Amino acid sequence: MGGVRCCRCWSESVWWKASSCGTSRWNFEVRSDRVKYCLSLCSRSWKMSDIVKPARVRFAPSPTGHLHLGGARTALFDFLLARQTGGQFILRLEDSDQKRLVPGAEEELMRGLRWLGLEWDEGPDIGGPYAPYRQSERKDIYLAYARKLIEAGRAYYCFCPPDRLERVRQEQQKNKLPPRYDGTCRRLSLDEAQRRVAQGERHVIRFRVPDDGTITVHDLLRGDITVENEHLDDYIIVRSDGLALYHLAAMVDDHLMGITHVIRGSEWLPTFPLHAHILRAFGWEEPQWVHLSVFLKPSGKGKMSKRESAELMKDGYSIFIKDLEALGYLPEAVVNWIALMGWSYDDHTEFFTLADLIEKFSLEHLNPSPAAINFTKMDHFNGLHIRRLAREELTRRLLPYFEWEGFKVSYDEVHRVVPVIQERIATLTDAPEMAGFFFRDQVSPRREELIGKGMDVNETLRVLQRSLQILQEVEPFTHSAIEAPFRRLVEELSYSAGQVFGILRVAVTGQTVSPPLFESMEILGKERVTRRVAQAVELLKASA
Repeated sequence: MGGVRCCRCWSESVWWKASSCGTSRWNFEVRSDRVKYCLSLCSRSWKMSDIVKPARVRFAPSPTGHLHLGGARTALFDFLLARQTGGQFILRLEDSDQKRLVPGAEEELMRGLRWLGLEWDEGPDIGGPYAPYRQSERKDIYLAYARKLIEAGRAYYCFCPPDRLERVRQEQQKNKLPPRYDGTCRRLSLDEAQRRVAQGERHVIRFRVPDDGTITVHDLLRGDITVENEHLDDYIIVRSDGLALYHLAAMVDDHLMGITHVIRGSEWLPTFPLHAHILRAFGWEEPQWVHLSVFLKPSGKGKMSKRESAELMKDGYSIFIKDLEALGYLPEAVVNWIALMGWSYDDHTEFFTLADLIEKFSLEHLNPSPAAINFTKMDHFNGLHIRRLAREELTRRLLPYFEWEGFKVSYDEVHRVVPVIQERIATLTDAPEMAGFFFRDQVSPRREELIGKGMDVNETLRVLQRSLQILQEVEPFTHSAIEAPFRRLVEELSYSAGQVFGILRVAVTGQTVSPPLFESMEILGKERVTRRVAQAVELLKASA
């Protein structure tokens, strides 16, 4: 047990009692420059039904880069929990480190969330009862609470210059000790520290971790986690420029904004005990904590990092939301995909709309095991969601992708070709490549592709010339009326359907792979189809 001042009445009081369930104790071993841990999972006895009140959750990214899959998944789970319980989903920006901010990142972040369908109830752009929602605009709030910690003996001013701290770090490294603050300024009296502050001496504020004992924290996925306090560092909570660091700012904001559940990545597990210490030092109720599993590389070996996205782009993939949109993925498919990386409803259901997820999502079905990013699965989900779209909606979504490829097309023109491509495209970017021939004045088939498989130039010419005769006679120019005489042509010439239709496909579309041939010919119309076949004849005659 240990005693400190209560941050409500500032009297001496017992504030924690360490305990462990035995089967789920976390043993921390300090090695090198990081804390490593082992874990034995105990069964989780809680259920989703235990969450009886509306959940207030926050997604609190730093606008220092692009919204990525990890952040999007966290935001999604926050959103689902809020909607399912009739609570609130809050967007809060952790932008205290102004030097790392990327111009436009905040706007891109919001656009990405809205693209995914994750609308927030409170945030920096729409306000709310706990505004402001940017850390950079709450500096005075954090300083006031930092001073309360100092007065309670739970934080202290530190005047150690960077060069001294570097010497300490090097000495610890030399002696194979974990890097941590050596506590020099811990021993200063408050009067002396305040005098030095008043004289303008450069300083930071550090949180004072108890000297001994343990702290037990609880994660909904991992059970109780018990850590020896001697393995924790006195982290800086306010920098020398007066800006609070995440450790203090996030805990203060979570309390003041009434956050009931904190869902975040497992990279925060090493500082989880520190955050609990800060909350308990103030005497505040802790939120329910959920630390999500990490994403592994597609190979399943090693953690996925933002730095590797450039390599993925070479294969047409990315971990950034803005890239996935540009690559032709639907937001519905991305949501479906990332929901299943760390969560499952049962052992067989995989297709979910956002409405389905709101109904079926539960924290108790989250999986703490790392999830390998499977882009093949994403392609699969994207195809499923594309085929689910109404013809009019798919037309609307395809238009920008045709325009980006330089096609000047109308809604009606794209609407007409949607039925022949909807079942065949995996991404929206596939559409201009597959269906571009519909919107070109002419196509340019390659001679070697035009010649039928196992046939010579003269044999191919014969097929094309007979095709011209058939096309001139077809009325009405519908796919069924077109197909019937070409089936008879196959029998007449004693070639396979693959040979004859393959020649015709390349002549009409300029491609070896296309939407259904005769439906495509109907859409193109008799005049354009006849002209393209005639041009193919001339091409082969010129090279014969």
